[in-house]
Amino acid sequence: VRSSAASDVYKRQDQIKNWEEIVAYREQASRKSDFERAELAKDKTGVAIDGLTAINPVNGKEVPIWVSDYVLMSYGTGAIMAVPAHDERDWEFAKKFHLPIIQVVAKNGEEVDVNEAAFTDVATGVLINSDFLNGLEVKDAKEKMIKFLEEKGIGQAKTNYKLRDWVFSRQRYWGEPIPIVHCDKCGYVPIDESELPLQLPDVESYMPTDTGESPLAAMTDWVNTTCPCCGGPAKRETDTMPQWAGSSWYYLRYTDPHNDKALASPEALKYWLPVDWYNGGMEHTTLHLLYSRFWHKFLYDQGVVPTPEPYQKRTSHGMILGSNGEKMSKSRGNVVNPDDIVQDYGADTLRTYEMFIGAFDLSASWSEEGVKGCRRFLERVWKLQDILTDEEGYSADLETKMHQTIKKVSSDFENLKYNTAIAAMMSLINEFYKKNAITRGEYKTLLTLLNPVAPHITEELWQTAGFEGRLYQAAWPEFEEEKTVESVVEIGVQVNGKMRVTINVSKDETRENVIAMAKEALGDKLTGNIVKEIYVPGRIVNIVVK
Repeated sequence: VRSSAASDVYKRQDQIKNWEEIVAYREQASRKSDFERAELAKDKTGVAIDGLTAINPVNGKEVPIWVSDYVLMSYGTGAIMAVPAHDERDWEFAKKFHLPIIQVVAKNGEEVDVNEAAFTDVATGVLINSDFLNGLEVKDAKEKMIKFLEEKGIGQAKTNYKLRDWVFSRQRYWGEPIPIVHCDKCGYVPIDESELPLQLPDVESYMPTDTGESPLAAMTDWVNTTCPCCGGPAKRETDTMPQWAGSSWYYLRYTDPHNDKALASPEALKYWLPVDWYNGGMEHTTLHLLYSRFWHKFLYDQGVVPTPEPYQKRTSHGMILGSNGEKMSKSRGNVVNPDDIVQDYGADTLRTYEMFIGAFDLSASWSEEGVKGCRRFLERVWKLQDILTDEEGYSADLETKMHQTIKKVSSDFENLKYNTAIAAMMSLINEFYKKNAITRGEYKTLLTLLNPVAPHITEELWQTAGFEGRLYQAAWPEFEEEKTVESVVEIGVQVNGKMRVTINVSKDETRENVIAMAKEALGDKLTGNIVKEIYVPGRIVNIVVK
């Protein structure tokens, strides 16, 4: 696609039959920032241009042209060739508007069902459905295609960088004011450093002006100032910085938030940086991180921060969808107000359900029944007081289960597997109710493990039980590896491959003793002549009879 392709389309409006529809869509898209338009989880929207098509210069085929707000002018040429089989955004767009999806890259030359999902593992593989490129590895195919285009005079190789120009100004009140003034004599001049930080003035209205300027433009007492260079009349910049200007460096301020002399003290920055773990939404993964890292590296080059990199680890969390499986939005009527959940079920129930709803990095649909289930779980925790004994340690029959649960929950918390950690605690509670007893030692450990999930109820139960200090200050439980291994296991006993009974045996029990125990448990279920006795240690006994 030629770099002038986007503008060429608009020059041919006399050939476009739905021009008014396109203009209306363009106006709607202009109200969104690049950040909003590039958001991964947003619904794909667009308008097909009626009256114009593009020509694929390689094979001469006609290609439909669409206008869509997720394609950014600042990316590449501003006009792109979509590849719906191998790009998730293009795939979602093609599925919504029923466009063809053709796989052109395959692992080992094998086709997959790209109508079910985009196949994005295309860094390597061979080309298919690609005419003279078929059978070539991706790397070789790229080189051959570039050579073909250059020989035909159709195009030439070019390197594109993801870190593109940043449209840094916004025509709105909320945002950091830009410390620049405009002087007719001196041009654009930064204000004196002694005036920093520049404060926003109080305004009666935060609404944009009729001219499209920032609300600050109407604040003439604030706008009109003097030039720092010549002392003549000057006007302040009335655009403000975008919302992700502050988000590119805020973590630095957190290291020393009350410092009124500098961004942060060198000692604080040296102690806290780099950030151990940075977590955020999936839509931040590309743009925000690129700009934030760029900002940090600039500050490092200036000697402001002591580390070349801002973060040591970065994770993204999934999105909670509506109960209908779609992204929550007012227009769909599937938005859940957390305040309502807290009012009806309590804050701990909300926290527990949000951690239990599914894998941390995957999207999950909201379920009212799931909320109620977590409420019932916490009610069971509360009622454990009724079966609390005076014993301080772990009971002998649950010692292994306790150490297994501590190990499981500790590991899962560290690896963001909150849902399976909560499931492990649910399983442990079932054991207490089966036994109809829980020792003070077991109770103390359970409350500590559950505290990060449900801090309010566990803190109160801790105080009610008379445990020392505050729960949030208590040491985390420790497990002993050798005690996480079951000393007694339940195994199945089969006759001719069919399950008949189960028995509990020591993990160190001899084969002869296990077979004898199995026969005794079978009783009159074991008839006929025994021809073979099979024992898979710790798993199953199978007795073959005629």
